[in-house]
Amino acid sequence: MTDTAPAAATSTYKLWQKATRLPLGSRLFSAAVSLKAPYFRTALPHVVELEPGRCVVTGPAWWGNRNHIGTFHVIAACNLAEMAMGMLAEATVPTSHRWIPVGMDVRYPAKSTGGMTVTAQWTELPDFDAITSGVDIPVPLRFVDSAGVEPVTGSITIRVSPKKKR
Repeated sequence: MTDTAPAAATSTYKLWQKATRLPLGSRLFSAAVSLKAPYFRTALPHVVELEPGRCVVTGPAWWGNRNHIGTFHVIAACNLAEMAMGMLAEATVPTSHRWIPVGMDVRYPAKSTGGMTVTAQWTELPDFDAITSGVDIPVPLRFVDSAGVEPVTGSITIRVSPKKKR
């Protein structure tokens, strides 16, 4: 892995940069992502930070994100995590490569209160030039609720491989 950014900004990252120059731009960006991947909509995600190697997504404390005991539902948290991981990958993996999630590992050691913030972050970026066949790369996740509690821990593994030449 390397700590340098990809050589060229991806279209997703360029769109983020353009959108966030506008009033409510991060909300518009989040809505556009939710239109492209409709299952994200149920958690009402808001991408608040995006750069190569890092994405932060928040979800509100609304009834649709609550379970029967009144805490933030772990599947809603996983939905936010999937969006954070996906946006990290879209902003980071160069256009010469493709990615797909192949697994998620989550544990929920504590109850949550309020809304949820999920951060997907690589401390070092993968060396994409060295990836010549499929490689599984974990994306660490940090879940923090409004009270500062970390009610969920986990990661999502993505398989990165070069795009097939046409």
